[in-house]
Amino acid sequence: MRESDGDWHHLSGQIVNGEHRLPIRVYYEDTDFTGLVYHASYLRFMERGRSDFIRLLGIDQGELFEQTAQEALGFHFVVRSMKLDFFRPARVDEVIEVVTKPGEVGGASIILKQEVVRDGQILVAADVRIAFVADDKPLRIPAALRKALRADE
Repeated sequence: MRESDGDWHHLSGQIVNGEHRLPIRVYYEDTDFTGLVYHASYLRFMERGRSDFIRLLGIDQGELFEQTAQEALGFHFVVRSMKLDFFRPARVDEVIEVVTKPGEVGGASIILKQEVVRDGQILVAADVRIAFVADDKPLRIPAALRKALRADE
């Protein structure tokens, strides 16, 4: 069953005051041998947060790719860089939240500010630069995405 086929909107979290909030339960598979969340698991959590943030902005990623493919053959988004700070660990069975909000929006890249929090405490903070490229060259961010992020205001 696809999300659009039923009442599955809660799976994507919610946007409140311009911030996307996605609750995530920590499972055993997310942890290392000490029972703490493995550092690379936070990257997966943040990827989910970014994807659901875009979805809730009203951008259908498949549709965006189809429209843009007509303008720029072979385009894609890439993670250009990430700056991560780890402050506190999360543990199995805890419910954490990934908070995503737009930072700087440039011509061909966006910085998304992300935090993984538990009970208001920041566990991990990240600045993630996402670049829009085709043929390994930077391209201007598609208008629909810029508008959704309010980049042209």
